[in-house]
Amino acid sequence: MALSQVLSASTYGIDAFTVKVETHIEQGLFAFTIVGLPDSSVKESRERVNAAIKNSGFKFPNKKITVNLAPADIKKEGSQFDLPIAIGILSATEQIQSDILDKFIILGELALDGTLRPIHGALPIAISAKNSGLKGVILPKENAKEAAIVSEIEVYPMGSLAEVVNFLNGEHQLLNPFKIDIDEIFNQESKYTIDFADVKGQENVKRALEIAAAGGHNVIMIGPPGSGKTMLAKRLPTILPPMTLEEALETTKIHSVAGLLPPNTALIATRPFRAPHHTISDSALVGGGTIPRPGEISLAHHGVLFLDELPEFNRNVLEVLRQPLEDKKVTISRTKMTVEYPANFMLVCAMNPCPCGNLGNPHQQCTCSPAQIQKYMGKISGPLLDRIDIHIEVPAVKYSELASKAIGETSAQIRERVIKAREIQLKRFRGRKNLFKNADMQTREIREFCKIDSDGEAILKNAITKLGLSARAYDKILKVARTIADLSGSESIKPEHWNEAIQYRSLDRNLWGIMT
Repeated sequence: MALSQVLSASTYGIDAFTVKVETHIEQGLFAFTIVGLPDSSVKESRERVNAAIKNSGFKFPNKKITVNLAPADIKKEGSQFDLPIAIGILSATEQIQSDILDKFIILGELALDGTLRPIHGALPIAISAKNSGLKGVILPKENAKEAAIVSEIEVYPMGSLAEVVNFLNGEHQLLNPFKIDIDEIFNQESKYTIDFADVKGQENVKRALEIAAAGGHNVIMIGPPGSGKTMLAKRLPTILPPMTLEEALETTKIHSVAGLLPPNTALIATRPFRAPHHTISDSALVGGGTIPRPGEISLAHHGVLFLDELPEFNRNVLEVLRQPLEDKKVTISRTKMTVEYPANFMLVCAMNPCPCGNLGNPHQQCTCSPAQIQKYMGKISGPLLDRIDIHIEVPAVKYSELASKAIGETSAQIRERVIKAREIQLKRFRGRKNLFKNADMQTREIREFCKIDSDGEAILKNAITKLGLSARAYDKILKVARTIADLSGSESIKPEHWNEAIQYRSLDRNLWGIMT
């Protein structure tokens, strides 16, 4: 009998946990069994490991082999267990004689010829290795940059099973751990290829998006086709404050677990912009699956989720957004597991005012009947609209603006003002948990930081009475007014700030009518 143990890891949500790959080999009829709740991709590793060991010039034992993935009560998935299973077999058959197997997490998918292929979740696994006090990780070359973001652990990128065996046997004494300059990588990655200066006209919409960026507010844009709604939305991330390293790491973890991190990418340092098609399912939007995976709202974490042609989405898909918009996270429960993914994103929606898109257009006649318009608008529920802070009309662009040679403000200029407003908010909320921007304020903070003077009270009373807004919409007005005041550098909220904030809540009542 022979027994060996190799350390590997698997992901759970956006975090990782250590998996002990125990290999037991004994005399008997040939059998290769993997236990410990493996999924199909793990069970299939038997054929890959068999071929990879033989094609790498090593001996595969013709005996009874049992591999246990501990802890045995947690579902294991993914192809990253190929390499540790192969190393466990070679160690148990004394083809590897190493005293460092318990110091490294080993992971990688094996090709049939023994070369290594990239895996998912390298960043959270590297973080887990650091937190467990291990020396480092051994993994495929394509995942090296991602894992090397984590300091204080050694990362050894490998190209094949033979290389790993030689390293563990001490035949690669001169092999140095892979290192990267985090600051240099961060600066290289945090660049955008589009700019607000590309947008002609629409100054009022640019102003609304600046306010949204400054306070982290959700936005809906309503206008005819071709008025620039999508173009404006795509440029919103360029005026958001630069990502901090902590935000970049959290965003990268989500994309790594989802398998969406491009090969040889170390870090996602630009704010995500996700624009799912309107045929998306509710589970694809919020996350799901037998083993839950992050959905579009989590992939947009610290960035923008853009829903174009909003009424074309299924109503049940839109309704599942309501809770994540409030909680900034999504919890996915299954019979045997519950996973929580962060979902702190800015929701930006765009839609036409009617099916033909010409309602209210002075140059084109609307061909829709009142019943068609009502059905079209009715797909957007009142509760969802209440969770959107800023409603803005995007009119058709005039020819004089399209033909103008003048260049508008650049994203860098707008971002500068946004950063100053965010700095005011960070100073205001210092020491308060999970409060970083005005959109994060709860009832207590609204009462404390959105003081209403007599002039403001009269303006708000008049607006609420005429528009019939809900209590949530009232709170949104207070938050937006606070952001407008921050952009102007004012400590108090003045009448002009209240008036502008109220202006961004009138469209839903004008177009939808009074809704409950």
